[in-house]
Amino acid sequence: MAAPVSATGDSHEGIEITVNINDANAEELDKLLVGIGPDKAASIIEYRQLNGPFESAEDLIKVKGIGTSTVEKNRERIKLQ
Repeated sequence: MAAPVSATGDSHEGIEITVNINDANAEELDKLLVGIGPDKAASIIEYRQLNGPFESAEDLIKVKGIGTSTVEKNRERIKLQ
């Protein structure tokens, strides 16, 4: 989980919220991604364990229960490295 200082993007008091979807634990995914609760966070972890790291933010739609709109809401937050 990284929180670089930024004046743009999805931020709170000047801190941009970003989540590495390949490293984040279920709690981080649940708390930091919009529209991702505990069940979807667990599904992301399970998918990652079975299929390896995500190659793009769009790969999240391969996880059951996550659609394009959820990816779009989180596009600025999602990091791969």
